[in-house]
Amino acid sequence: MIPRYSRPDMVANWSPRTKFRIWFEIEAHACDAQAKLGVIPQANADAVWKARDVEFDVDRIDEIEAVTKHDVIAFLTHLAEHVGSEQARFVHQGMTSSDVLDTTLNVLLVRAADILLTGVDRVLAALKTRALEHKNTVRVGRSHGIHAEPTTMGLTFARFYAEMDRNRARLLAARDEVATGAVSGAVGTFANIDPAVEEHVCAQLGLRPEPISTQVIPRDRHALYFAVLGVIASSIENIAIEIRHMQRTEVLEGAEFFSMGQKGSSAMPHKKNPVLTENLTGLARLVRMAVVPAMENVALWHERDISHSSVERAIGPDATITLDFALHRLAGVIEKMLVFPQNMLDNMNKFPGLVMSQRVLLALTQAGVSREDAYTMVQRNALKVWEERVDFQEQLLSDPEVVAALGADGIKQKFDMAYHTKHVDTIFRRVFGDA
Repeated sequence: MIPRYSRPDMVANWSPRTKFRIWFEIEAHACDAQAKLGVIPQANADAVWKARDVEFDVDRIDEIEAVTKHDVIAFLTHLAEHVGSEQARFVHQGMTSSDVLDTTLNVLLVRAADILLTGVDRVLAALKTRALEHKNTVRVGRSHGIHAEPTTMGLTFARFYAEMDRNRARLLAARDEVATGAVSGAVGTFANIDPAVEEHVCAQLGLRPEPISTQVIPRDRHALYFAVLGVIASSIENIAIEIRHMQRTEVLEGAEFFSMGQKGSSAMPHKKNPVLTENLTGLARLVRMAVVPAMENVALWHERDISHSSVERAIGPDATITLDFALHRLAGVIEKMLVFPQNMLDNMNKFPGLVMSQRVLLALTQAGVSREDAYTMVQRNALKVWEERVDFQEQLLSDPEVVAALGADGIKQKFDMAYHTKHVDTIFRRVFGDA
């Protein structure tokens, strides 16, 4: 991914140096297990660890690969340059390239998930803080972009918290799904390597042995992993879209923080554009681009082909680096977000009292009016509020049929805002517990 949308820890996770270090550890741990089984001399296994502190030369490995046209062989050749040809002659004993490549990929995906979890946790903390801060800050709820009934800004933050909390559970499950390794040799039969070697290597790397591999680890595991990344990206976009809507000039119920010296437009000095949340919408698209190719990687020919390889070399780093950046950008937006409670009330009162229409409708049915007639009575008064911006309560008080059914005091009682927020505490307990 381009540096503009990258953070150092995740970039380092996918660096060639990190990859080669894991390759070395797989080979060295495999040698230890082989020596314990008596397959290779202990001295040779010990000799491999002489490269423990070696900084493998990426340029040199690339130089060798230019001749061999095989990345794993190029690395093994470079390893032998450090260890010595005689001492290294049992390295990769009974193994195939996919044992190294697939196990390494899963180590990297597990580590990437751990980094992503720190981003998710930061987003969750920010959402919880803002939810508690604005628990009772009343704003109008919207359906189809149209005023519906009152809600609170705290509930808006709380529902995003609940969604991201589900994503955290999904990410943990996806991490567990890919936390397997395979050192099973050609076509996965262990014909030339003992299963105990695989068990030892996986234990050293924090993985589980893949129950049954072919020459590759099954790609349905990876498909789930990238699908979860896509869901998290969609949740990021969901939050970003809400903030973008709130920052619209006609709404202005919330906005991204605008720093001193920041410029919104090269042409119009007055502009404060929601550039960060628009950027998040775009980044979410990039992450989701990885989902379909990951699904298509599941179907491979027989025991192995490499049609998945080029895909994973791209989507592994790109999707995780992009999502990592997006999570921390989103957290920063939420942490610094400006909220305008008075504008929320002003917006709700653009059509005075209209958001109470359902309560009046239900009161009329409770008073003995048929639902059809009650709907007609409420709607004819509500439409005047839409068209003439008159006060809904006053319209109802001037409607003889409504007054006859509810009485003037009965109508006025239906315009208590607290009616719509009486269960906020219950919802918060469901989402946050007793916090």
